[in-house]
Amino acid sequence: MKSVHQKENFTATQNACNLCAPLGAAFAFKGIANAMPLLHGSQGCSTYIRRYMISHFKEPLDIACSNFGEETAIFGGGANLKLAIDNIRKQYHPELIGVATTCLSETIGDDVPMFIKAYRDACRDDALPALVHVSTPSYQGTHMQGFHGAVRALISTLAESTGACGSPSINLFPGMMSPADLRCLKTIMTDFDLDCTLVPDYSDTLNGPLWTEYQQIPEGGTPVSALRRMGDATISIECGLVLAGEKETAGTWLKEHFDVPLHRIGLPIGIRQSDRFFELLSTISGRPVPKIYTGQRGRLLDAMVDGHKHLNGVRAALFGEEDLVAGLAAFCAEVGIIPVLCATGGGNGRFAQAVRCVVPEACHDRMQIMEDVDFVTIEKTLEKIGVDLLIGHSKGYTMSRRLKRPLIRVGFPVHDRVDGSRLLHLGYRGAQQLFDRIANTVIEKKQEKSTVGYTYM
Repeated sequence: MKSVHQKENFTATQNACNLCAPLGAAFAFKGIANAMPLLHGSQGCSTYIRRYMISHFKEPLDIACSNFGEETAIFGGGANLKLAIDNIRKQYHPELIGVATTCLSETIGDDVPMFIKAYRDACRDDALPALVHVSTPSYQGTHMQGFHGAVRALISTLAESTGACGSPSINLFPGMMSPADLRCLKTIMTDFDLDCTLVPDYSDTLNGPLWTEYQQIPEGGTPVSALRRMGDATISIECGLVLAGEKETAGTWLKEHFDVPLHRIGLPIGIRQSDRFFELLSTISGRPVPKIYTGQRGRLLDAMVDGHKHLNGVRAALFGEEDLVAGLAAFCAEVGIIPVLCATGGGNGRFAQAVRCVVPEACHDRMQIMEDVDFVTIEKTLEKIGVDLLIGHSKGYTMSRRLKRPLIRVGFPVHDRVDGSRLLHLGYRGAQQLFDRIANTVIEKKQEKSTVGYTYM
């Protein structure tokens, strides 16, 4: 993998290819039923995160804040956190409050677990909501690390085991995917007749129907009661190859504390990774893959044959979250697209291995893999190597405009289109939709460049 360290005057990140860790934590907490995220820090952090999520999901949402000021930054935020929890309880009556720390509270050394313990001790006679804390200073991680950290905190705080042997059940940790992806996964589990606890599940809380009146906390999400039962599950499935090196994920925590077997797979994007996912579910359930999915797979293969002439040899640059980029790289290789650049703002050191694990070896020498990079570095690289199109989120739009290359929008955030929450990435249907979008974009570009144009394929 080529080093990304710069020898020129480069002292700070410019237009980061990632977002802040508390945003990822808030994302995860919004997927729990009747839950309220609480950022322990300044009001600007919660405003920034709300703005980012609202512009992607096109939904109103509340994120509470302990509202640091100058005095709090000097003397500590314990009193602010207590007041924030009191206010949330009075106004929202939540079943869970997810407390995520920001850079400021972490820098001054606030002992949030101690604050929460003191709050519980002072309210012993009250019916308290579950209080879940996750440490998320952005200077130590990206939004993906904040997301996975919050999921782990939910499990380590709430999961229990009664030792009861009931019907087979699955804990499914899909990672930070779209609401459409989560709905797709729930349908798949139902079609396999599998009892599944999906964590987190923001398919309704961040993409619900039109309201007739304002809802302080939208309906939907993973019930807190289901989180408490996860220690009794038959098996856990984690989607994400980059998670493999983490010492303690939600899945590994359940395995170590309650002996729940863990299967970790890549995101089921494209043919091969989706095949592995369906084969795993077939093994767990003891049922063959339902005909609806074999039909989807067959139609996808037929479409790939029909459109291969348009995509074969196309050079693409991929950027975004590590596991999403790895899945996209695998998909591109399957349809004849050369993923000449795979880039991410994450920097855990496992990205290159995850990409090479899912991409055929014949493509390895033609790929450049970059992690812990910003868009300035990505753009300079693309100016040298050249590509036909970009695949990533909306933060790459200005780069695509300057390079005069089309951008296929995937992942999070999608600010400049209206379908961000409805983009489907997973399974055969997700691959079909992505294939069609890319092929049509390539055809449209050829039509625009043609001196005479053409109307028949």
